Amino acid sequence: MSAQNTPISTLEGLSQALKCNIIPNQEYLLQGSILDSQVEHLLHRLKGLCDNVDSGPEPFHDHEICFSLRGQNQQLQLRVRKAQDVDAPFQLRYIGQPEVGDRSRPTLIRSSIDISCTASVIEFLQELGCRIDFEYANRGYMFRKGRMKITVSKIFKVIGLQPTDPISQSYLVELSILAPSGQDVIGEEMRILAEQLKPLVQLEKIDYKRAL
Repeated sequence: MSAQNTPISTLEGLSQALKCNIIPNQEYLLQGSILDSQVEHLLHRLKGLCDNVDSGPEPFHDHEICFSLRGQNQQLQLRVRKAQDVDAPFQLRYIGQPEVGDRSRPTLIRSSIDISCTASVIEFLQELGCRIDFEYANRGYMFRKGRMKITVSKIFKVIGLQPTDPISQSYLVELSILAPSGQDVIGEEMRILAEQLKPLVQLEKIDYKRAL
């Protein structure tokens, strides 16, 4: 095996790419909810605003397990996602704490890195000492408008890997963009789209610490 293909050189390349802001490692996020009785109106609005007008929204059905690894003054959050409706690899996702900075920013900003992996990732994380905090099924539709992704989904409880009852009588609505750090202009693009979805849904920058 050549040095160019060794794991060490791969990690070095990833580290260099992160330093050069090449890899999309920041998630810009707005969230909201809409009642079941109003969701069809929102889907119709999104069909008119987003890129996939002819093909319609992309349905998805995911099972997600949320892990945490507690350290001496910090907690690492990891998520493992598996699509239930298509043949696709498991996805391991790291989500960092929201940035504390300019309150005038229109969106929440947090570190986020996604990696494709095999089914053994769950056993691997547990051997590392990660514990399962909770799991759920997420079923809904995804829209795209340029680099923006909009999901409208229903969250279900999971028992024995099978979805059971929905956790509420509403749908979760998320507007997000993954991009390299330092692109705050993205927030303005998202704010404009969020304004176009009012008054059906109020997409906001959620302050998780205040919500706890």
